[in-house]
Amino acid sequence: MRESAVKGKFWRWGYAMYRFRWLVLAIGFLLLLSFAIFAQKTPGILKDNGFTPKGSESDQGLIQLRDELGVPLTTLNLVYTGEGLDMTEKAQQQAIMDSLSDLSKLPYVESVHFVSSPRNEGHLDVQAVTVALDLDTDPALEKYPELKEHVHPPAGMKVYVTGGPAILHDMQEASKHDIAKSEAIGLPIALIVLLIVFGTLVAALLPMIVGLMSVTLTLGITYFIAQHQSLSNFLPNMVTMLGLAVGIDYALFLVSRFREELKVQPNVAESVAITCQTAGKSIFFSGIAVLIGLLGMLFVDLTFFRSLCLGGIIVVSISVVVANTMLLSLLGLLGKRINSLQVLPKRFRKQETSRFWEKIAYGVMKRPVLLVVLVGGALIYAMTPIGQMKLSVPNAEVLPPNYESRYGSDLMKTAYDPRMMGPIQILVHTEAEVWEESAIRQVRAYGDQVKGISGVKEIQSYLSSLGQHTDAELAAMLKGPGVKEKIEGGKLAKGHTALLVIVPEKDPDDTSTDGLVRKLRALDRGGLDVAVTGGPAYRLDIIDRIQNEIPTVLTFVMGITYIVLLLAFRSVLLPLKAVLMNMLSLGASLGCVVLVFQHGYLADLLHITSIGYVSATLPVIIFCVVFGISMDYEVFLISRIMEEYEASGDNDKSTAEGLKKTGSLITSAAFILVVVVGSFIFTDIEIMKALGLGLGLAVLIDATIVRVMLVPALMKLLGDANWWAPKWLRLKSPIQAKKR
Repeated sequence: MRESAVKGKFWRWGYAMYRFRWLVLAIGFLLLLSFAIFAQKTPGILKDNGFTPKGSESDQGLIQLRDELGVPLTTLNLVYTGEGLDMTEKAQQQAIMDSLSDLSKLPYVESVHFVSSPRNEGHLDVQAVTVALDLDTDPALEKYPELKEHVHPPAGMKVYVTGGPAILHDMQEASKHDIAKSEAIGLPIALIVLLIVFGTLVAALLPMIVGLMSVTLTLGITYFIAQHQSLSNFLPNMVTMLGLAVGIDYALFLVSRFREELKVQPNVAESVAITCQTAGKSIFFSGIAVLIGLLGMLFVDLTFFRSLCLGGIIVVSISVVVANTMLLSLLGLLGKRINSLQVLPKRFRKQETSRFWEKIAYGVMKRPVLLVVLVGGALIYAMTPIGQMKLSVPNAEVLPPNYESRYGSDLMKTAYDPRMMGPIQILVHTEAEVWEESAIRQVRAYGDQVKGISGVKEIQSYLSSLGQHTDAELAAMLKGPGVKEKIEGGKLAKGHTALLVIVPEKDPDDTSTDGLVRKLRALDRGGLDVAVTGGPAYRLDIIDRIQNEIPTVLTFVMGITYIVLLLAFRSVLLPLKAVLMNMLSLGASLGCVVLVFQHGYLADLLHITSIGYVSATLPVIIFCVVFGISMDYEVFLISRIMEEYEASGDNDKSTAEGLKKTGSLITSAAFILVVVVGSFIFTDIEIMKALGLGLGLAVLIDATIVRVMLVPALMKLLGDANWWAPKWLRLKSPIQAKKR
């Protein structure tokens, strides 16, 4: 039955929003004012990057290193440069240490020492200092400004502060800057598009209000959640991106339908109710589609994904609620005044858009097989770079080189051997104390096994620090005066715990080093309790957590989306087609992300630093977000086609009419979304740049190539089979009733 012909639940809801419009608006603005106070504080209190693989072998190993050997979890690196100076000379090193005398006296600074890793040839003008902190990550981040105040380079030198707390601090600053920058780029362009679409200032401002209100309320709510739950500092960016894009789009569809209904309904109340019954219902289902996509991120056990999922779910839910409450009430209050404050004369506004989209639909349906083959083949070809995608976990690389912590990190990688800077660490627990001969024998035997593995360049331990001796000789030496204390002070062994440092032959980020970590973990431990940790193992555990859950994420998102659309469209084939179309647009956009971020194509034009790999988080984020967002347009288009089909029973005519009535609107909405999310390409944090590029391209491909060409062509090829469903799923329509 035609959706607008029945006064169902959504109709009654819309009428209630009109009837209680003043009350709804008063409550909404009170909530907005209340949460706005806290929203601006949210980016500053989020201190976790969200990449800790909690509970993994590497994470547990690092905790044990801290608890049992006193190895600090948090360090700062100070990177000094001096043009024309040999920074390895004692005079220069003494000048550096003298400049750090006040820093070393701070109560939470455990030690200050020069980096001992071997240098790469020709980089004597760089000297790095490690500052070990007796603080966990959050307290270290709070103390970072005080630490920074105590770092002053000697005359003729420059210093760059990097390391965990510095990188997190810069990420916080970049996050705040990115939100302001993306809004400054995206919102004015979105307003211009809305003015062109509606032609009046009042109608154009309403979607902007909904988008900004959704973001503000979400960040305000997040502030209170963050008081009790660790959240990633990427969350505000995700909320801003999704909130503005989805909020503006949902409001665009509602306002457009309301203006349409004002021309045919007897009064404003009826117009609001029918708007809710049609566009409001479509928004509700499309919101569910987006939420399903976002929920897929919950399967990956990392705070990063759970934070983005939480922020996304809240902002999308609030966008749906604000659109179906406050916006409906505003529409009821404005009535025909929504067409006031005209900014574009009617003669300058396109009058033939409906005929254009009708011609497009029928034109595509004349050659459906050719278009499906050509367009489908082109999109599949665009997906091919995914097969060469190299995944890694960025650290300072999430920031552009103009940030101090990123520049300092790059200097260290250039000047020092990265294999020594980021070794594999193996924590060994022995039955007897490590000083006993039986424990020495066990550790030596295990170390000999490790040496025999291909890919191991060097192994360092408390035993190797004493030279080549028999087990008995080593046991005797360890009982000598000061030896045990020296080893304990070097964090190499204590009690029943010993540390083995494994230097790999390849760089820490190389895939062969991943293989080495796996071999070490599979090694016979000879009765020892062993934990393989360190940078390469930590990175591998993060990637494994992501990659191992990708099949589950794909199955969940596509499966649940199919079921929801099956119930919404009452068709078996339409939801399947929607899922497959989304995979094409998503795959093509991800292929482009690989070309730009991994291979460097157009990187300079887009102000992107190509680092030779794609962040391991991106495939999951792009899939989950894009799948839901792209489904929006499928829901809006097919819902309108479905309305026409239920009224006429003519598949071809319904497809043309549905595209004619929604084509311009969907294109405008997609363009706004592309502008809003695409503005993040020009921000600072690389992950958000990639997400902006991937999401923007996917929506652009989806709303143009897929919706304009593939959907009408496939609707034509499938014919009435589009609408087939088992008897238990079917709804009676006027056409079906007449046939009976």
